[in-house]
Amino acid sequence: MNIYQKLLEIQKVVKGLSKDKSTFNYKYVTGDKILDEVKPLMNRFGLLLKQEVLSIDNERMDYTTKNGSKSEILSKVMMRFTWIDCESGEQDVNLFGANGQNDWEKGLGSALTYAERYFLLKFFHIATDEDDIDNEQRKTTEPVKAKPLATTEILTRAKLKGATITEIEVYYTLTEKQKNEY
Repeated sequence: MNIYQKLLEIQKVVKGLSKDKSTFNYKYVTGDKILDEVKPLMNRFGLLLKQEVLSIDNERMDYTTKNGSKSEILSKVMMRFTWIDCESGEQDVNLFGANGQNDWEKGLGSALTYAERYFLLKFFHIATDEDDIDNEQRKTTEPVKAKPLATTEILTRAKLKGATITEIEVYYTLTEKQKNEY
């Protein structure tokens, strides 16, 4: 198999992961959970994922919370993720950017962790909840069907049966003129 066939096999196996950690007001899938699913498959197919930081941009962020003033570092990273097939030497190179904001020394770590986690999720189209576009089991709704416009004949029959406008509108759309003339 070539590198793309191997990557496809991983994508076929890992279809979705439930979010296993929550912080503040949101839930997410941890890097550990993703790696527990993907790494054994990488090993089976002889694939390595090389991660290189191409650039780091740190910006101090000062803001006020209910507990007072706070300063954190917003770290923006641009990374190169390279899949390497250990058997053939084939490579697939991908650029991926991520941000992380945290206390002074943790901003960069947050950005690197976020980049790895979301690169793998998005590369393999791994769904993380029922609303995720990659989730094959996500809930869908039927398209809204427009009601047909009431014809003169329909309105005449409805009037003979004593139907009200409200009853007619359950099945048909009426123009303002039709409503006024009914």
